Amino acid sequence: MATSTNQMWLSFFLATIVAIAQASNYNLITDQIHLLRPQPGSGGAYVGGISCLSWRLGIETNNIIGWTKIPDECTDYVGHYMIGSQYRLDSQVVTNEALLFAKSLNLSSDGKDLWIFDIDETALSNLPFYADEGFGKKPYNDTAFNEWVLKGEAPALPESLMLYQELLSLGIRVVFLTGRHEYQRNVTADNLKTAGFHTWEKLILKGAEYSGKTALVYKSAERNKLENIDGYIIIGILETSGVISWGQIPAIEPSSCQTQCTTLVERIS
Repeated sequence: MATSTNQMWLSFFLATIVAIAQASNYNLITDQIHLLRPQPGSGGAYVGGISCLSWRLGIETNNIIGWTKIPDECTDYVGHYMIGSQYRLDSQVVTNEALLFAKSLNLSSDGKDLWIFDIDETALSNLPFYADEGFGKKPYNDTAFNEWVLKGEAPALPESLMLYQELLSLGIRVVFLTGRHEYQRNVTADNLKTAGFHTWEKLILKGAEYSGKTALVYKSAERNKLENIDGYIIIGILETSGVISWGQIPAIEPSSCQTQCTTLVERIS
């Protein structure tokens, strides 16, 4: 009888702990996406006709192509993701893995080990611009984006800045390779420095010779120049998700690191 009573009290005690923990967790995540209970929409709210998590997965895996705007049902979801903590947590996973990889290498002593950074949504965040644009609710406007770039006000993505600083401390050189246009060179350089990126080997912007060419064609050609003409050894790339897919970097050895930052609102044509 005593054993049965003890078991009843133990069951009641455990059930109480679970109930308290669930209530506590609920209070803590009222303004965050519940990772253990994924539902479409912002904060776990249902939306009709589309699963925003499924749509996001399709975008990040390049299974959804040719899109020009985020579905109206998902703009709140995207804004919530970008402004909330999850975007930063995802960035931390990417940059932490990249840093672990860099620290595992036997670096050369000739100063030719190179890490390539993209700029938009990688080194610099354009979150203020996309917030004004409704987090992708409107089709991407190249004119409006270029006007934003010329303001030179993009903040650093903190995790990328941390990786940049750690790579420099390891003796790894940095090149910025961006889809921004050549006429934006000065404002881009000033913006990078203001955001904390003070030094680099090269800042490569898209010149007129690549007009009409895709980001894949342009960046592959420039990476080939860095290796075959300048003699660098590209050991890592930090790119924006959606520009190139895993395995599409012909100039990188299998032992090199290709990491991608996550963003749902940037579209590079």
